[in-house]
Parts: sequence; structure tokens; C-alpha cells
Amino acid sequence: MAWKNQQQFIDALEKAGELIRIKSLVDPKLEIAEITDRISKSGNGGKALLFENTGYDFPVLMNAYGSERRMCMALGVDHLDDVAKEIENLFKLLASPKEGILDKLKLLPKLGQFASWMPKVKSGRGECQEVVMTDPDITKIPVITCWPKDGGPFVTLPIIHTKDPNNNARNVGMYRMQVFGPTLTGMHWHKHKVSAKHFAEYKKLNKRMPVAVALGGDPAYAYSATAPLPENVDEYMLAGFLRKKKVELVKCISQPDIEVPADADFIIEGYVDPNDELIWEGPFGDHTGYYSLPDWYPRFHITAITHKKNAVYPATIVGIPPQEDAWLGKATERIFLAPIKMTMVPEILDMDMPIEGVFHNLVITKIKKDYAGQGQKVMNAMWGAGQMMFNKILVMADEGVSIQDYDSLAKYVFKNLNPATDIFFSTGPMDVLDHSCSKMGFGGKMCIDGTAKFEEELSDNYLENSIKISADSIEKKLKSFLEIKVVNAELVKKDIPCLILSVEKNRKGHLKELHQQICSHKELEGIKMILYVEHTVDANDLPIALWRFCNNLDPKRDFLLFENPSQNNPEKIFSCMGLDGIRKTKEFDNFHRDWPNIIVADDETIKSVDEKWNELGLGTFIPSPSLKFKDQMYGDEAVVESLSS
Repeated sequence: MAWKNQQQFIDALEKAGELIRIKSLVDPKLEIAEITDRISKSGNGGKALLFENTGYDFPVLMNAYGSERRMCMALGVDHLDDVAKEIENLFKLLASPKEGILDKLKLLPKLGQFASWMPKVKSGRGECQEVVMTDPDITKIPVITCWPKDGGPFVTLPIIHTKDPNNNARNVGMYRMQVFGPTLTGMHWHKHKVSAKHFAEYKKLNKRMPVAVALGGDPAYAYSATAPLPENVDEYMLAGFLRKKKVELVKCISQPDIEVPADADFIIEGYVDPNDELIWEGPFGDHTGYYSLPDWYPRFHITAITHKKNAVYPATIVGIPPQEDAWLGKATERIFLAPIKMTMVPEILDMDMPIEGVFHNLVITKIKKDYAGQGQKVMNAMWGAGQMMFNKILVMADEGVSIQDYDSLAKYVFKNLNPATDIFFSTGPMDVLDHSCSKMGFGGKMCIDGTAKFEEELSDNYLENSIKISADSIEKKLKSFLEIKVVNAELVKKDIPCLILSVEKNRKGHLKELHQQICSHKELEGIKMILYVEHTVDANDLPIALWRFCNNLDPKRDFLLFENPSQNNPEKIFSCMGLDGIRKTKEFDNFHRDWPNIIVADDETIKSVDEKWNELGLGTFIPSPSLKFKDQMYGDEAVVESLSS
């Protein structure tokens, strides 16, 4: 369904019991983010929050997409899979043979629907232009500062509009915007993004690039701006499909070459000049749960700000998962499963992106396997498909297991896994936010093929799965290693031959040496994989340990494969894969990039929110999630390990 505007969506959330109005004064600098972090981690995503008293003229809407129910409400569906089913049915209808006139006539209603989804530019002004700021000043909008080491306030839900100067093709994307002054922000588009390509074309022409930013309106707009669409597909066609009604656009006032949604709450118009010097933007507490490092990005000069009467400023925070963005990611996972299956990798049956993997880091894929090597075929296809090129760890299973049941999945994958022959490494483009790569935006990838193997894929040289492993014996043996601070053998107790160890690394080559020593013990034979995490991380806290592990690993650089004749059966080889998910340093790892800190709130903000909690109307007191991570930081004041060195 189409929402008339953001206010109608807010009213629907409140009617459904999914929104809390906060009438007490809350500071957009750090306090709004701290309260939202507590609520979003309170179970099932908590509630949406409307901060009505911000010290500005506008309320702030937070956590609007922060649960499966609210994400479904935003897209007007009962279940996220409903969209995928509709897309799949459309693909089948369009791709089916059309032999007679009746078959072709059946297409006409669908073709009419396609036309009804296409965006339309209407004349005159829109609701978004009811009020025009005489002197544009973005500092009059309650742009939030999320985390204490952020470079400043950031616009976090901007729907950014650009056009290709050569063919006028529109792109709608979402890139954070750091506020530097009343009419100046950064424009944080990465080199892989379409808007950055548009900017490159304007550079060639030596022309200013018009840009417009929408905030609010139908929630389908914000989702569509994040969706991994092909470059030649208009995001507002996807929005029209989702809302079953075309998006009405109006021309900007100071940048008339750009059109924006008529029902948006705010429009920020301006330009990026290719002759400008870049601006030092960041750091920013990002969706990885770490601060993204500062870097040089284009300047966005604001020429006009308009808004509707009674506008509400929408924002989000990202940080240590789970956060609201997990549900935007889950929507993409479900919605884009159908196009991936139908157009690129037909053997894919299902896909899952666990929250701990923060989107690109960990993807689980289920395939229909019909021949040897099919897992590798799918691996290569996925790493060549759009934003899936940023994937770091790909886990492959087949129709023998549900990939949403993680315990059953792990048992199945490890049962079918030979660590020496079924784990594949590659290199390629990575998300520029990935701090573990030795070079920015380029690093290692890994595919764990846990599919059932055909005879051609098996090797008789390796130890079989039948060996019994004692978790108690393992824990007892590992106590002799002083650098091992925590042993998690719980997976072994579930017949999953994988250990997670918290280790204090203290010298060059330490992990390689330690892995060899551990695997040399007879009691460890049968363990197929050991994940190493920072000594400050509790290895028994599985979600947190996996989050830290996935972020800190470059698989191709950081794998440690042990292979030796088995002590239980000398005619066979025992192999165990070790993976170093510990922070990398120049001293111990010859790592020369800065290493970011994890994101936690500061003590002053935590205390301030604690003191005003009872007046916020949020129910039972919720302590700050940041308290759990204070001792995991790399120094209280450090955003990165060595920015000053």
C-alpha cells in the first residue's frame, strides 16, 4: 500500500502500538542515539520513538524500521517474503512462452501495472515545499550526533538524488552527510556507488553537479534508496512497485534539473563542485559496530531548504548490532532473493544474512545441488553479482538443511566439510568500511562449502567424521596455554566440531605457532575449525564473538591450516582450519592501516539518560548496552590505533 506521507505512517505505528512519544526534552547530540540504542536492543527491536521536544522546531523519528513488523508495515505487506513471491511470479509471467494471441493478451494488465508504477513529475510545488527557508541553514534542523567520537552531526537517512549528465538517468541512493556548517556538508559516496560515477562525469565536463536530498515521505522511498538495484533501474520504479502507486515528483526550487518526492518532509538542495578541494570527513560510528576511518570526500553546498508544515525529521543510528538497519538488510535479503534466483543463479533456494555478519561479512546460501563443483560455481556467480562482490564469508549448504536453524545448519555444514579441501579463498573488492583489509577496499574472501559431496569431490586421504571428541578433555588440555583466556567448547557438545578461543596475542607469528601447538594434541583430533577472537571478548557470548570475528578477519591473509598424520589413525591426515579474528597491529602482524575502535557511548551521556529515564515514558529502566563493551575498547580516548603516529 502507499502511505500518503510520513505522518500517516507515524499515525499507523502509534495505532498499532508500535510507537512511543517522548515529550521530555532530549538533546539530539548523543542523548537521542543513546536512548534509541537501549530501546533497539531491548528485544524484538523495541518500539519506534518520536522525540517531540528536541530544542528545535521539529520532532525526530527514530527506530521506525527497527523490527520485522514495522519493516512490513513500511512496505505495506504482511510478510517480507510476499514481495519476493510477487517478483518471482512477475518474472515467470514475462519469461513464459507466448504462442497465441490469448497468451499475449494476458500480459496487458501486467504491462498496465508497470506503467502505473513509473514515477511522474507533476507541475507546481509539492507538500515538501510548503515552507521555504529564507536563508537555508541545516543547523536549524535537529541533525543528530550519534556517538562521542563522531566527527560531528550526521544526516543518517538522506535520500540523495543525482543524475547522469550524459543521459539524464536518475539515481537515488543513501550516503551519510556530515554537517560542517549552515550550508555545507560532506557527501560520503564511495567510489563503487552510482552517484560517485555521476560525479566523475561532471568532473569531465567541468560542471557543478546538482544534488537534492529528501527526508521523510513514504517509507518506501528510504528503503528503495538502500536497495541493490542495477544502475539502469530507477529506484522510484521499485518504490512504485512496493507501494502499488507511482511516486509523484516535483522540480527543486534552486536545482530545477533534479526532481524529488512531493510528499517528503524536508528537501535539501545544493551542488557539488568538481573544482572544490575535498573535505576531511568522519570518523563515524558505522553499521559494522566500529568507527569508520576519516577520509577525503566531496563538499555539498546547500542552496535551498524546504519542508512541509509540521515536518518530522527522520534519522537512524548504526553501531554494534542489533540495530534498526538489520531490518532494512533483512528486507533486501528476502526481496532480492527472487531476482537473484531467476536471473543469475537459478540453483539458489534460499539466502540468509545473520545480524552478526553486518550485511556483507557473512552470507549463508542454500542451493539445489546436482553435480560436483556446483558450490564453487555458485560462489563465483555470487561474488560477481552486484553488491554481493563485497561479501567476505560465504557459507554454502544444500536442500538437506534449513539455513535459518543455525544449530542444524552448523551440524550439517561441518559434517560435510573437509577443512583442507572444502574451504576456498579468493581476493576482490571489499566494502571500504572493512577495516581488516591490508589495503582499503580490497581484500580476502572465503567460501565454506558445506554441501553434501559427490564422489568426485571426496578425498580418501583425510580423517573421517566418525572420531569422537570430548569437550571436557579439550577444555582441560587448553588450560595449559596461558594466552588462552576463554574457551568456548559449547558447539562441540552439540556435535559441531568447532572451537572459539579468546586469545591474547603478544608476538609476531604467535597465532600460527599457537594453532600448530593446539592441533598437535591428540585430544583435539576431530576439531575442524578454531575461531580466534580478542582476549577482551568473551568467547562464550556467541553473537558478540562472531560479530567481532567477522569484522576483524581477512580470510585469505588470516587462515592457519594445520595438516599432519593423525595420531589416532596414522594412515589418514588430520586437518584443522584456524582463522585469526583478532585485531591486527603493525608490531605483531605487519599491518599498516589504522585500526578503528568499537562504538560505545561516553559516561556523561549514559549518566544523563539514566537520570532522566523515569520521565521519558519508556517503562522499566534499561541500562546502556555500551556498559558491556567498555573493557573491549583499545583505550578510552582512541578512535583509531595510530592516527597521530
